[in-house]
Amino acid sequence: MFQEERLLKILEYLNEHSKMSVHDICETLNVSRDTARRDIIKLIEQGTAIRTHGGIAIPAIRNTIKVYKERLKSYSEDKKNIAKRALSFIHYKEFYFFDVSTTISFLSEYLNEEVTVVTHSLDNIEVLSEKENVKVYSTGGFLNRDNRFFYGPDSISYFKNMFFDAVFLGAAAIMENGIYYMDEEDAYIKSEVVKHSSKVIVLAEYEKFMLSSYHMGVALDKIDIIITDKTPPKSFLEIIESKSIEVIVI
Repeated sequence: MFQEERLLKILEYLNEHSKMSVHDICETLNVSRDTARRDIIKLIEQGTAIRTHGGIAIPAIRNTIKVYKERLKSYSEDKKNIAKRALSFIHYKEFYFFDVSTTISFLSEYLNEEVTVVTHSLDNIEVLSEKENVKVYSTGGFLNRDNRFFYGPDSISYFKNMFFDAVFLGAAAIMENGIYYMDEEDAYIKSEVVKHSSKVIVLAEYEKFMLSSYHMGVALDKIDIIITDKTPPKSFLEIIESKSIEVIVI
């Protein structure tokens, strides 16, 4: 389940119960306490929840859910448009890595080219398995159920003898020194695949420039292209220009 979907379910729960603890989130959504805390932080950052002892509450919840659904729809459209723009970098018979990301899952849906894709994303595997002209390789390993990616002791060495025409990466946050992610294991995979590619393309909405996260997966000087929905903040544009990164605003 994507974070946007979890947040909506939390808001729907709050509509009936007025407040929700970390324990309630874990039990209702079958997620870890760390994931529950991240979801709480996200709702608070968005201004759709207030913190309480041990959890969250939201005043005027019915209106909040309506606003959040509209926001989710808007975010989805932005992600879809970014994914459609990324299709122009995919070419017949080439070899790609697709990251775990809601935006890249849309890219998987729109993909209609005879190519080979390697991915550690369960969602990408499910979507691409229906594409007869796409060869799909999974890294395999243990399934991180919260964020729906595979990782194992052999994940890094898996890429040793591979070279991609391009890797398509998502982002939990774009910070001044690199692209950051929530899970350390996931960040390790990004840091490895960029070593084995001629082009690194990041798909990220504008809001990712406003966020922070825990584990840097890719330094900015390893990025070739960022596709986003709005012009990045001025402070980032200066850094991006110094790294010779192409920014595409859809």
